Amino acid sequence: MDLKATIRSIPGWPIKGVIFRDLTTLMQNPKAYVESCDILYERYKDMSIDKIVGIDARGFVFGAVLAYKLGIGFIPVRKKGKLPWKTIQETYTLEYGEDTLEIHEDAVEKGEKVVIIDDLIATGGTVGATVKLVKKLGADIIECAFVVELPDLKGRDQIQGCKVFSITKFEGE
Repeated sequence: MDLKATIRSIPGWPIKGVIFRDLTTLMQNPKAYVESCDILYERYKDMSIDKIVGIDARGFVFGAVLAYKLGIGFIPVRKKGKLPWKTIQETYTLEYGEDTLEIHEDAVEKGEKVVIIDDLIATGGTVGATVKLVKKLGADIIECAFVVELPDLKGRDQIQGCKVFSITKFEGE
């Protein structure tokens, strides 16, 4: 199946000049959603991974399924103020300001092996902040994985030193 073809492209959203890649159309297509989750599972099933770290919010959609299929724990990284217990936080830059992500301070233990999952990597701000949070807690990041990568926006630059896997890419589009 051509997973890329199941992703809706919305020109001019949220601002003029941007083409928004809407993965909700992939997720609502049963074959595309299952295939994307299976690709992630096949990639990580033989690795010794302790936990999956999913980024708010669509990283939860893919990360929770992967954690379930692997039989390991799932760790949510949330926007500020959404987690109920003691957290550490990391602020990052957006096009129009800043945002902050948080993780529970006991979410991962030193030396645990994790994979960070999100639906899409664009400029890399959210995943860059997530990498910093996970490293502060002492876990080892095996890889950062995405369903979609927008290479022209150079998100990988925010997570240098981390391996990156993406299922599909929109290059120069």
